[in-house]
This record gives sequence, C-alpha cells and structure tokens, in this order.
Amino acid sequence: MKLSIRTQLEYEFPEQTDVLLQLEAAAIPEQIIEAAHIDISPTEHFARVAGHDTIGERIWLRVQGKLNVDYSADVAIDRLTSDCGSLNAVPTHLLPGETVEYLLPSRYCPSDQFQNLVEAEFGGLQGGAKVMAICDWIRNNLAYVAGSSDASTSALETFVARRGVCRDFAHLMICLTRASAIPARFASVYALGVEPQDFHAVPEVFLDGTWYLVDPTGMARAEDMAKIGIGRDAADVSFLTSYGTTLLNLKSVAVEPA
Repeated sequence: MKLSIRTQLEYEFPEQTDVLLQLEAAAIPEQIIEAAHIDISPTEHFARVAGHDTIGERIWLRVQGKLNVDYSADVAIDRLTSDCGSLNAVPTHLLPGETVEYLLPSRYCPSDQFQNLVEAEFGGLQGGAKVMAICDWIRNNLAYVAGSSDASTSALETFVARRGVCRDFAHLMICLTRASAIPARFASVYALGVEPQDFHAVPEVFLDGTWYLVDPTGMARAEDMAKIGIGRDAADVSFLTSYGTTLLNLKSVAVEPA
C-alpha cells in the first residue's frame, strides 16, 4: 500500500515559545518514504532530534507570532502483518530489555490498576488470543465519541466513562495488555479509513518477538498506516508540544491512496 499524506497546521504564539513537533512519517524498514517535503514559516531556532526509541524525528523550534507548517509525503508500506490471535506471548523473563518499559504503568496508562479486571474477563486466554479478546472487548464496550475526552483523560477515566476517541481506545488497550504481562506501546500514525481524518493513535503489541499494530477502533488496518512515532503513551508522541501559550487556528490532515 502507498499513502499520500498532507498535513497543514497554523498556530499563534503570543510570546517567544519553545515548540517540539513530531508529525513526519518515520523512515524505518517497514515503510519507505518515497517523497517528502515540509515547509515551516521562519523561526528563531530549528533543530532535528531523534524520536522515542529512535523511531521518527522530532523538530525543536523557537517561535513567536504565527507558525505555519505544511507537510506532504508519499509513503510505501511494507509492514509485517499477521493474525495476532494465533501468536504466542514471549515469556516475561525472556523479554528483550528494550520492551520492559512497555510493561510498566505510565502517565495515561495505570496498568497496575487493571490486573483484577484482566484476570476476571480474560483469565482463561493466553498470548495473542488474549490480546485480540481485549481488542474486541474495547470495541464492543466503548463508544467512539468525538470531543468526549481531552488531553488529561487517562485510561481509568475512559474505562469508567465507556467512551472516547482513538487515543483513549489505545490507552485502555495498552493498560489491559500490560496488565496481562504483554508489552504494549502507543503509536502515532497516519491511516486510511479514519473519519474524520486526523492524526490517529493505535496500540502496538509485542508478540512472538515482533511488534504488531492493532486498532481497537476498527477504523484502520496495519497495512494502511504510516507510523510517525511511538512511546509509552500519548505524552511521548504528541504532534505538537508547546512550552508556552498556544492558539490553534488551523489543523488539516488528509490521507489517501497514492
């Protein structure tokens, strides 16, 4: 699958502000960046730094006044996909060191508070079968409601409210998967099928020694996603993190078959 991506952002910063951007599709083996271009209005400072676990890049900016960002890319996806339900979990004591942080609770994913629920709902299942049962449970028990959460909403609040958007679905699935002693991390992606079109968030689970993207919203397939970056939860991969007052004037994301 080849994706054509176009993202436009327009912000206003009343005072001099440091800004961290992460919105470009990552150049990694599972996806080839065939063409890419980013235009950023003049800023006092511009520097690229590696993303979390060196997947993707972040951009440091120092800006005051208007910030306009126009990004476009053509990305060819060649990702390993599988029926996750048939895969085995790696025994916890054999997990690679780089996966361990994705077993632990994080800011939006208090997985230690979900162990009793996981045992009660999914205790008879193992490995990928358990992961897919968790995915189905979330899809069947949560309503996708735009505007029903905000940047402070945690997986625990989502579980109680039984509604949210893609980041909330991802956070809850990450919690339940980590509580099952299976590493899970948060992936920011561009994806076909997302309505309304926007940046999309999905969990990535570690099974049989490989990371697999899974979408509990049911909107997108792994082979139709271009990964931007990964992290413990949404705090690690926000498309824009501002260290000052920020006014959003425009955000437009379009993803189409190339």
